[in-house]
Amino acid sequence: MIVDTTTGKVRGIDKRRVLQFRGIPYATAERFRPPQPVEPWTGVRDATDFGLICPQNPSPTEAMLGGQDRPAGEDCLVLNVYTPAADDAARPVMVWIHGGAFVSGSGSIVWYDGSQLARRDVVVVTINYRLGALGFLHLGHLDGAFAGSGANGIRDQVAALRWVRGNIAAFGGDPGNVTIFGESAGAMSVGTLLGTPEAAGLFHRAIAQSGAAHNVHAPETAEWVTSRLLAALGLTAQGFDALLEIPVEDLLRAQAEVEAEVQKGPASDDGPRPGGLPFQPVVDGTVLPRPPLEAVAAGSAAGVPLVTGTTADEWNLFHLQQRLAGPLTEERARRRIARVVGQDRAADVVDAYRRAVPEADPDGVVCAFMTDLVFRQPAIRLAEAQSAHAPVSMYRFDLASTAMGGALGA
Repeated sequence: MIVDTTTGKVRGIDKRRVLQFRGIPYATAERFRPPQPVEPWTGVRDATDFGLICPQNPSPTEAMLGGQDRPAGEDCLVLNVYTPAADDAARPVMVWIHGGAFVSGSGSIVWYDGSQLARRDVVVVTINYRLGALGFLHLGHLDGAFAGSGANGIRDQVAALRWVRGNIAAFGGDPGNVTIFGESAGAMSVGTLLGTPEAAGLFHRAIAQSGAAHNVHAPETAEWVTSRLLAALGLTAQGFDALLEIPVEDLLRAQAEVEAEVQKGPASDDGPRPGGLPFQPVVDGTVLPRPPLEAVAAGSAAGVPLVTGTTADEWNLFHLQQRLAGPLTEERARRRIARVVGQDRAADVVDAYRRAVPEADPDGVVCAFMTDLVFRQPAIRLAEAQSAHAPVSMYRFDLASTAMGGALGA
C-alpha cells in the first residue's frame, strides 16, 4: 500500500488486516535546536521498518518487562501509523505518547503496537520524541539562541501533532477528531500539552494514564541540572557549546551520573526532589510561558474532554528492585520518606499512612506514600483544574498483579 503525504509517498505493509506505515519522519532537528520540517523526497519511501529510537541509556523497567533492542541515533523524529484502510472514512485518531521517565522508550516498542485499536476502526499513531538531555536540557540561560531547549521533547510532540493534522486524512483518519493519550512520562506529556500554547487546536480529547501536569522544572532547578551535567563532562558554563559536538555516548554517560545524583538526593536545595526526574520540561517562558497546571486551570485547554487516573499501587513497580534487595526496616522507610518531606515531617507522614494502610509492611508504607505523591494526587489536581472547562472523568485501576503485588501500571 502506497500513501501520498505532504513530503512524499510512503509504502507500508499489510499485517493481519491492519496497514502499518513505520518510521515516517515528521521532523528533523539539530542537537538542542527546535524541530524543523522534513525536506520532501522523490519516489516512494520505504515505511516497512521502524526508524531509529532516540539515544538513551538502558532502562531497568524495560529490562524487567521486556523492552526494545533497536538501533538508536539523533535522527529519530519518526512516527508509525496503524490503520484499517487508507481511505476517506475519516476515522477517529489516537496519538500515543510513550513513557519512560523522559529518558527512555520509543513509539516502536512492541507493547505499543496499535493493531488492536486499529481493528476497532481507529487510526493509531505512535511517536518518538527526544529524550533526556537531548530533549530537556535547559541552555537558554547560557545562550538565548537555545531558548526553549529544555522543552524540545514537547516541541517534538507538537511537531508530530502538526504532521497528523496535515497528513492523517490520507491514512483514513479525521484530523478534526484527534485524541492524545499516554502513560507515565507520556501522560505527563499529555498534561503538559494541555498547557502548551503551540499545541492548542492540534488535538480534541486527552487521556492521561498515570501522569499529570506536574512534572516540569522551574528555570532555577533546570539550571542546577545543567550545571551538574556540565561538571560530569568536565565543562564550564563558558564552554557549554562543546555539548554540540561531543559524542552522544559521552552525553548519555553524564546524563546517567546526574540521574544517580538526583536519585540519592542532590546536595543543593536548588536541585530536583530526591528520586525525582532530572530531565523533564522546563518552564522558561518560551515553549511553556507558565506551569501547565496553572495554564489548564486558566482554561488553556477549554473544550478538551479529559480522562485521567492511576493504578491502585503504582509505585510497586518502581520499588521492585528494592524489595529484591531485602525488606525495608521501619527506620529505613522513615528515612526514605524524610528525604522527600523533611526530617521534621517524616514521623507524622509515616503515622498517617500507618493508619490508612494498617496491614502494610514498611515497604508498603513507602509505596503507598510514593503512589500518592507521584501519581494519584497530581491526577486529582489535573482533573480539578480541567473540570471547570471541559468534561472530565477519573478512574483507578485495581486489578492486582500476581507478580509484584497490588495493581500496577503497564
